[in-house]
Amino acid sequence: MPIVHKEFRRIMMQKPIDGSAMSPSAALVPMVIEQTARGERSFDIYSRLLKERVIFMVGPVEDHMANLVVAQLLFLESENPDKDIHLYINSPGGSVSAGMSIYDTMQFIKPDVATLCVGQAASMGAFLLAGGAAGKRACLPNSRVMIHQPLGGYQGQATDIEIHTREILKIRHTLNSILAHHTGQDLETISRDTDRDNFMDPTQAKAYGLIDSVLDKRVPNK
Repeated sequence: MPIVHKEFRRIMMQKPIDGSAMSPSAALVPMVIEQTARGERSFDIYSRLLKERVIFMVGPVEDHMANLVVAQLLFLESENPDKDIHLYINSPGGSVSAGMSIYDTMQFIKPDVATLCVGQAASMGAFLLAGGAAGKRACLPNSRVMIHQPLGGYQGQATDIEIHTREILKIRHTLNSILAHHTGQDLETISRDTDRDNFMDPTQAKAYGLIDSVLDKRVPNK
């Protein structure tokens, strides 16, 4: 049985999105010690859970975080292409291009990617939650989901602004089309419902088709 070691490893601190104070313990990652035939091996908790095919996607979606998630997805596929991967999401959203790199990899690899919202899945976080394998998308009971249209801003000459306006409208259509595919809603409904911030509790997210179930207890292994 693995035991939690008394020592901790420091990681980079980041100011919370909501402006709340960060406790000192939030800057620490527990280490887990395992006894093996060759002696003790230590893992940080996220690496240990990766062995169980669990990936955490926490915080704003940006290039560095997306690269780490993509790398873990590809690694777990190489380890076992026939066993599900579990993606735990607690994210306020972020970059569309970074999020699409995760989404495309989820669809590209052979294993099903089961998604679970813990805390919140907003904007690109909600998009990735909905992009999990059909029948394997879930929320914990007190989490929340929010969908909306992509945000963008650009300064420059009128022609450049026009170019970027066309691009963001194209991106919006692409995102809406993918959401329509995963939720079963028609494109007109998705376009209307993402026009402004649209918050849902897990029951509403399930009815909308963003998830398939609300989990309050772990399903026992059969």
